[in-house]
Amino acid sequence: MKSIQQIKSMKSRQKIAMLTAYDFPTAKLMDGIVDIILVGDSLGMVILGYENTTQVTMDDMIRATGAAARGAKNTLIVGDMPIGTYDNEKDALKNARLFLKAGAHAVKIERKPEIAEFLVKNGIEVMGHIGLTPQTITAFKVQGKDKDGADKILKEGIKLDKAGCFSLVLECIPLSLAKAITEKIKIPTIGIGAGIHCDGQVLVTNDILGLYGDFKPKFLKRYAEIGNEMKTAFKNYAKDVREEKFPTDENSFH
Repeated sequence: MKSIQQIKSMKSRQKIAMLTAYDFPTAKLMDGIVDIILVGDSLGMVILGYENTTQVTMDDMIRATGAAARGAKNTLIVGDMPIGTYDNEKDALKNARLFLKAGAHAVKIERKPEIAEFLVKNGIEVMGHIGLTPQTITAFKVQGKDKDGADKILKEGIKLDKAGCFSLVLECIPLSLAKAITEKIKIPTIGIGAGIHCDGQVLVTNDILGLYGDFKPKFLKRYAEIGNEMKTAFKNYAKDVREEKFPTDENSFH
């Protein structure tokens, strides 16, 4: 398993691969293949069927984090703190510690450099997140396209770097802005819809496997169509049952 320090040392040297996992079998399959597993609050949409991430609870995230941690013993695990769980220092520290107790090695928060700094000072490793931050920006739209917006995001990145974050997610920002942030700060940047210049990339596993067909943003690349294969398997099973082709004698006890 790569340590936090090893992840930081990969900046400008080796690209960081991060994917999401919310359950035991998925985390076990990707264990040792990716550098970081993010137990993202995206589970609200791709697992729980919510419209966005704002309905995700601590219970949802802790249960998913524990499952992923049991599956992946050799990969750094980051738990995504849901909305409303790090609005102040007291809540942030209490809830971050619950993630670590569940098996995470670090937590991810959106913006809030002052909270990030407080957590780091209290022994919690933090991954920052700027650009399109789904907990506060629920409409899918590229951020930082104008100068004022770009300057604001760049300043946020610098503040999170100075706060002690070990890495920074850049979501849905122009390629040129991601390049500027990556070159300006000392910690690795991990992009999602932020272009090739980031120090690493992250995608939602369900998206790259074709398991969540409702969402097809420009930045997504499909690496498999597992959803179609699952549908075929379900249809074949139902057909066999209805035609009394399953179970056969070899599937039965004597």
